[in-house]
Amino acid sequence: MLRKGLFWIHLTAGVSAGLVVFIMCVTGALLGFERQIVAWADRGPYRSAPPTGAQKLDVETLLAKLPEAPSTLTLRSDPAEPAEAGYGRERTVYLNPYTGSILGEGSKGIHDFFQQVTNWHRWLATSTENRAAGRAVTGACNLLFLLLILSGPFLWLPRRFSWQHVKPILTFRRRLSGKARDFNWHNVVGIWTAIPLAVIVASSVVMSYGWANNLLYTLTGTQAPQQGARAGGGPGGPVPRAGGQRGERRPPNYAGLNAAWARAESQVSGYRSISLRLEGPAVFTIDSGSGGQPDKRATLTINRRTGEIASWEPFSSLNAGRRLRSFARFAHTGEAGGIPGQIVASAATASAAFLAYTGIALAFRRLLAWRARRSSRERETAAVAM
Repeated sequence: MLRKGLFWIHLTAGVSAGLVVFIMCVTGALLGFERQIVAWADRGPYRSAPPTGAQKLDVETLLAKLPEAPSTLTLRSDPAEPAEAGYGRERTVYLNPYTGSILGEGSKGIHDFFQQVTNWHRWLATSTENRAAGRAVTGACNLLFLLLILSGPFLWLPRRFSWQHVKPILTFRRRLSGKARDFNWHNVVGIWTAIPLAVIVASSVVMSYGWANNLLYTLTGTQAPQQGARAGGGPGGPVPRAGGQRGERRPPNYAGLNAAWARAESQVSGYRSISLRLEGPAVFTIDSGSGGQPDKRATLTINRRTGEIASWEPFSSLNAGRRLRSFARFAHTGEAGGIPGQIVASAATASAAFLAYTGIALAFRRLLAWRARRSSRERETAAVAM
């Protein structure tokens, strides 16, 4: 009775969320290597070997070459990589770090493609005013998907646990067709992807719901940070924008950034990139990994006026709740595990689309069989009545 009840819960959840889960899995697989593809499309054309004996320009000189102040500046340890000036999420300008000449902007086509895929993945491509409803639907389907993943193994376990009974569940069987084929494919794919999918979907639930996020902190005995809290001007103050009184145009003030940047470079040996947020205090994100590994990222805040460190937050200094929350964000894409993690996450996500397809197919076949049985009973009843 317990197994039968769990089966109907599993079936109902699958039918309710199947189509949305399929969409999220297909788009999730496409987004699996977004970071690397965007980097290749954006920075690849601007990579070049540095001139012999040339030195990179200092940060203040490099920023002064830009016609307007960016919101972020990123430099990488690879001498062939261009400097990257970010203007919010919409625009990125690349510069030659040795001459300061502007090389160009990022690939608009690639960015537009991934933006559309992200819109489908997060809120089913709903319009801006309806995104809250779209996010509510994807969040609810994520919860149902987690229920499917957790209930599936209990339904797939054979009644008699022996290799003879386990083998058909773990391996693909040839020469099957129809319902038997879909059932075999659904079982095999589900068993082999259950663990990575549980991690991926559970992390998405944490990001979708405030109560799930707070539960993560509660389980670790730590306090959740206040939502929406942002640093103000902070130590050193914001970089002044062009403007001023009576339309006067003032150049941005970059004084003190050279010393602050040198301090950031000496803070972590073997870093791969340093990104400076220019709006507000001098906040550096120092990354020694691939960009999606939270344990290899650190945040440094420096007082530009005094050159002193205002705060230093390596991953090891964070409390258990914040560390787990950071991992949840990047475990969702597999980036927390580097390239191997992304491969596993992308493969599992693509397989989950196959799970959704076979699950819907099995439900449809069950519906057709039920209708056929009902029609047969009706014909038998009519024949008896005659």
